[in-house]
Amino acid sequence: MKESVLEVPGARLRHFVRGTGPLLVLIAGGHGDATVNEALATHLADRYTVLTYDRRGLSGSTTDEPGLTLATHADDVSRLLSALTTEPAYVYGSSLGALISLELTIRHPGQVGVVVAHEAPTTQLLPEPERALAIQDLLAAEEAFKAEGAVPALRRFAKFAGIDPTDREPDVEVRSPGPEQLRNVEFLLTYDVPAIRTHVLDLTELKGSPARIVPGVGENSSHIWPHRCARLLAEGLGTAYETFPGGHNGYVFRPRATAERLHQVLNDQRPAGPSGLRSGGSSGARS
Repeated sequence: MKESVLEVPGARLRHFVRGTGPLLVLIAGGHGDATVNEALATHLADRYTVLTYDRRGLSGSTTDEPGLTLATHADDVSRLLSALTTEPAYVYGSSLGALISLELTIRHPGQVGVVVAHEAPTTQLLPEPERALAIQDLLAAEEAFKAEGAVPALRRFAKFAGIDPTDREPDVEVRSPGPEQLRNVEFLLTYDVPAIRTHVLDLTELKGSPARIVPGVGENSSHIWPHRCARLLAEGLGTAYETFPGGHNGYVFRPRATAERLHQVLNDQRPAGPSGLRSGGSSGARS
């Protein structure tokens, strides 16, 4: 595995590349940094060149422009991809990461071959009063953070996202968030959650993208509104959604099964074959 840092406008992005094969970028949700995707990446590295990264403002990635939009995050991924490949890549994003992956597909369609968007919180698609309730869930997490701190706010998130730590593979450890993760939660609630609440996905542009777009849902998350959003996204795009192991955080708690299912979904899409990986394309690389 190679660790590198890429200088982009207003930020430095720490990222990791491992494995061989077509390029696949994993975009974590919530306050997740590259370590959240580490197990999933490990299970995919025998078939893909896997790119993981810390979003700007999280862990090893810095930013001096914290007033974020999802377009900012999408442009960051675009620059990472440009440093590594000249061809369309595979993209897998979950939750906030799924929203970023969809925005990437709109803003930089030539860089995306297949995008799997797992339970993107596209609240605009929800009918009332479901939409109002979803927005209230996000606001309640922000308010809990301001009044009580990061840990109570994280509990709010876990509740409306239906996070079940018992729904996991036997070798997956559930750890309490350390200082770095709590700082990531603070950044998420201060900057990223407001961006989620106000973001409007351009469905017309998304439909016109040359990329293959695959909405994904968790097999155990049908009771939460992000699952409903994913199904409505599939309906709006006139495509099928695919079911993945576990719940909203299945990629974290069931990484082995998620890797196999993701490989199956990507293989079924049979795109033109992302390739063209360049070696040493990232600036500021360190081993």
